[in-house]
Amino acid sequence: MTTLTVPTVSRPAASPAQRNLLRDIRIVMTRELKPVLRDPFSLLFGMIQPLVFLGLFGPLLRGSMGAAFGDGVWQWFVPSILVMTTLFGTSTTGANLLSEFQTGAHERMMVTPLSRSSLLIGRALKEMVPLFGQALIVIAVMTPFGFDLHVGGAVVGLALLAVFGIGLGAFSYALAIAVRKQDWLFWVVQQTFLFPLMILSGMLLPLETGPGWMQVASKFNPLAYLVDAERALFAGDVSSTAVLWGWLAALVTAAAGLTVGIRTMVRSAG
Repeated sequence: MTTLTVPTVSRPAASPAQRNLLRDIRIVMTRELKPVLRDPFSLLFGMIQPLVFLGLFGPLLRGSMGAAFGDGVWQWFVPSILVMTTLFGTSTTGANLLSEFQTGAHERMMVTPLSRSSLLIGRALKEMVPLFGQALIVIAVMTPFGFDLHVGGAVVGLALLAVFGIGLGAFSYALAIAVRKQDWLFWVVQQTFLFPLMILSGMLLPLETGPGWMQVASKFNPLAYLVDAERALFAGDVSSTAVLWGWLAALVTAAAGLTVGIRTMVRSAG
C-alpha cells in the first residue's frame, strides 16, 4: 500500500506593516511628557529665566538703546526671549538621555519597533510643549507693557521654533550618546557652543554696533537668521525675506541634526 505524500508549501512570513512615523513620534512624546505632567512645578520653574531677562535686562536695554528702538524695544526683545527659551530647552534634551543610560531605559527603547527618527523627534517635541506654554505666558505678561501681538505671525513663529528645536534636540541627543561614558563632557560642550551662538545671533544686543568680525561671524550662525525671522513674524511681517532665511536655517538645522543623530544612534546600537 502506497502512501500519498502531499508536499507542504511554506508560506512566506507576512512582512510587518510599515511603521507609522507620526504614531511612533506620538508614543515617544507621550512617554517623555508623563514625568512633566506629574511634576507641573517644573514648568513654573522654567519660567524664572525668561521672566528675569524680561524684568531685569529688558529695562536696561530700553534705557541704553531706547533711542534706536523707540517704543518697539519689546517688539525686538520678546521674540529673542522665546528663541532663548527654545535654545536652552532643546539643547538639554540629551541630559535626560544620560540618566536613561544609567537605568537601562534607553536600551529598552532601542529594542522596540519604534523608528529611530521618532526617538529623536519625539524627545525634541516634548521639550517644545512646555516651551509653547511658557511662550504664551510671556506674551500674555508683556502685552500690557506695549508688546503688539500679531496672532498669525506668532503661530508661524512658534512652528518655526519647533522645526529648529527638532534639529537642535537631535544634536543634543547625539552628543549625549557620544559622551555617555564621560557625561560631564556633555555640559562642557553644550555650554561652549551655547553662549557664542547666543551672542553672535544678536539675540541680546544688536550686532550692527559691534566689531566687523562679529558681524561676519553672525552670517554663519543659523541662530541669527532664526532670531531675525522671529522678530519679523511677531511684528506681523509674514512675507519678509528674513522669514524665508529663517525657515531655510531651521530646515537645514533639522535635517543635519536628524542625520547626525540617527547615524550616531545606529552606530552606538551596533
